[in-house]
Amino acid sequence: MKRALTPGTFDPITSGHLDVITRAAQLVDEVVVAVAASPKKNPLFTLEERAQLVRQATSHLPNVRVEPFDELLVDFAARMDATVVIKGLRAITDFEYEFQMTALNYQLNQELETLFIMSPPQYMYLSSSIVREIASLRGDVNGFVPDCVKNALEAKFAR
Repeated sequence: MKRALTPGTFDPITSGHLDVITRAAQLVDEVVVAVAASPKKNPLFTLEERAQLVRQATSHLPNVRVEPFDELLVDFAARMDATVVIKGLRAITDFEYEFQMTALNYQLNQELETLFIMSPPQYMYLSSSIVREIASLRGDVNGFVPDCVKNALEAKFAR
């Protein structure tokens, strides 16, 4: 069985993330969406809230499961028996950071491959931080996030 990880903080999961996960699910037998604790990013949603939102957003994908983690990605990949990491790339600015992470992960585990999926144009500039900012200012996030996330953002920013 070919198992892949799609890691991220997912604070919150966006339509761009969901596009990458959906496309990854077409390439491998199973996708584990690895929701990173990322405490240094000071996430809006707790780890469990983020994992639950990802579960809701991906519930229509039968070969996708969601697992929170708080360890090195290469260690988590080994624990999950994953052989590949699949990441999305938006603009060229993503490439430098992802290239660095891929090189470091390769030094830690040469058997873990990384594949990149290019975002379609409508998601190239979409990010969780932009979605959080729009939502915090009571802007409309329709189309940027799944409905479950829209509702969770509205609840977080209710005044």
